Amino acid sequence: MSEWSVAEPRKLSFDDPVTALHVRIVNGTVNVVGTDEGSARLEVSEIEGPPLLVTQKDGTLTVAYEDLPWKGFLKWLDRKGWRRSAVVSLAVPASTRVEVGVVGATAMVSGLDGQADVKGVTGDTTLVGLAGPVRATTVSGNVEAQAVTGDLRFSSVSGDLTVVEGSGPSVRADSVSGSMIVDLNPGTRPTEVHLSNVSGEIAIRLPHPADAQVEANTASGTVSSAFEDLRVRGQWGAKQITGRLGAGNGKLKATTVSGSIALLRRPPAEDEPWDVEPEGAPPADTDGPTDSTGPTGGPTDGPTDKKVL
Repeated sequence: MSEWSVAEPRKLSFDDPVTALHVRIVNGTVNVVGTDEGSARLEVSEIEGPPLLVTQKDGTLTVAYEDLPWKGFLKWLDRKGWRRSAVVSLAVPASTRVEVGVVGATAMVSGLDGQADVKGVTGDTTLVGLAGPVRATTVSGNVEAQAVTGDLRFSSVSGDLTVVEGSGPSVRADSVSGSMIVDLNPGTRPTEVHLSNVSGEIAIRLPHPADAQVEANTASGTVSSAFEDLRVRGQWGAKQITGRLGAGNGKLKATTVSGSIALLRRPPAEDEPWDVEPEGAPPADTDGPTDSTGPTGGPTDGPTDKKVL
């Protein structure tokens, strides 16, 4: 086993193979990026408080505080221990299995093919271009997942979930009061989406044409749907949206107690190249206010989109 104590800004390179990465910090920032290289690199650009312990053993690289275990991580409430901070950046092989734990820090994980497990207490997390299975668990931190093509699991107390251009085989999320905004990217394979909330809002934007069996329920919240093929039932109290879109190969299930549910439709124009314009059309006017945009940066189209996205 190799071991380093990092008490000041430092760079380290690891020649031995790295197949798993474990990171646990309090306050600051963690950046983990997958690369095509076979080796791993670490840079600690800022650090305050106790040193970070860096170990490498049997293919596992660990960057953490000695008094901050992974087990019971979300219940770590040693307030005196919060008086520390570090800015940590890591480049690892794309196939690496990654575990990242942040108490008050922000985390960004990108470019990985292996499994990614992220736990946060109050810090926000951004997940970009992950192809392997992903699990994100937070207390009050928000999670944004962009272009994730693997299975996504999310759980929080009050943290929000935003999925942009999601194209993985499944999205499963549960929260108490955090909002959920899920934008599904057009693709060939059906997607299973299961969202459960107590008081948080749920908004789901489906590609055009959509292909899913839909069931959405709320006990006392409001519902809205941009799809004529779906049935909306209930005027007072419990409300439900049900039906089939396309062949119904995918599955969409959303449940809330008092939160609202909105099913939105991605305008077909968003699938067209930006440079396609009718011949002889005048140039777009870029002076003055512009139309609002959806999560993918495309134009909105009347009732098929909502400002919540």
